[in-house]
Amino acid sequence: MVEWYTTERVAGKTISKNLGVATGSTIRARNIGRDIVAGLRTLVGGEVPEYTEMMAHARNQAIERMLAKANEMGADAVVGVRFSTAMIMQGTAEVMAYGTAVKF
Repeated sequence: MVEWYTTERVAGKTISKNLGVATGSTIRARNIGRDIVAGLRTLVGGEVPEYTEMMAHARNQAIERMLAKANEMGADAVVGVRFSTAMIMQGTAEVMAYGTAVKF
């Protein structure tokens, strides 16, 4: 099972080979039902849990896809993991996870 780390090095491990960049991404669109509830929440302020949950799910899916790609590359781990988000079009967002696939 491939593990992931936000650090460039892993304590107790020596990186023997860099295999390249492993990426995983997903694009999510807002949902009309969530939008209505979220719109009402914006009137009173505070967190919008409907979108927090949606983005957490997207982030987890991006990580899973990155790890699957790293596994295909023969990696033991992915180091230096970072996340990126971008609006693709009105109402949609991409969440990307990326890092360096390595062998120990």
